[in-house]
Amino acid sequence: MSRELEGKVILVTGAAKRIGRGIALRLASEGARVAIHYFESEDEARRTAADCGGAPLFRANLESVAEIERMFGQIAAQLGRLDALVNNAARFTRFDPLEITEKDWDFIHSVNLKAVFFCCQQAARLMLTSGGGRIVNISSLGGIRPWADHAHYCASKAGVIMLTRALAKAFAPSITVNSVAPGVIPFEDIDEEGKRLIARTPAQRGGTPDEIADGVVFFLKSSNFITGQNLAIDGGLSQR
Repeated sequence: MSRELEGKVILVTGAAKRIGRGIALRLASEGARVAIHYFESEDEARRTAADCGGAPLFRANLESVAEIERMFGQIAAQLGRLDALVNNAARFTRFDPLEITEKDWDFIHSVNLKAVFFCCQQAARLMLTSGGGRIVNISSLGGIRPWADHAHYCASKAGVIMLTRALAKAFAPSITVNSVAPGVIPFEDIDEEGKRLIARTPAQRGGTPDEIADGVVFFLKSSNFITGQNLAIDGGLSQR
């Protein structure tokens, strides 16, 4: 295995479970110094940190810019630098668009888009103190293809893709910014809608967290000639 990430300090948001945990475990196996962000899932976060070889934990409510700033200050103080950020933390709800309230909208966008921007901002400031770095934002198939009962979610994840492109220009050439858009990654609580999407997937199966981590690792190891890109890891579903 290539050890290009050996010793690199990499923050993964929402790393306690699911895709975030898979990404954190993969980065740790690549030799990175993984920093684990969580908010409410403390037990799962501690388990992930232990499985990553005793990775440091950072708790923050990403709805709050003040808490985001505090978290990055703690990372700077404890770890001394930041080489990469994986913006994975996200929320997902389903509503008929005619029933979505301001609270419903803000619940999704405060974490899925607003927090992604401010984490990118704080990370970039810290990365530039040591010469640059890499940012990978986790978008979604829902940011590429519209889902009728997820208009608010789709808008947030499409926003992540455009934000990625804009920041790739703003932060070049020292920092690359790319995004990965997962398709259906089934967990134990997958619903009927998810099962229908899997049935329509050309690969004829759901994906795995490690396959999403493949895309993340690719961008983290790439040169600065690859930036502003979105990689759909979805078994071909976005092409249907």
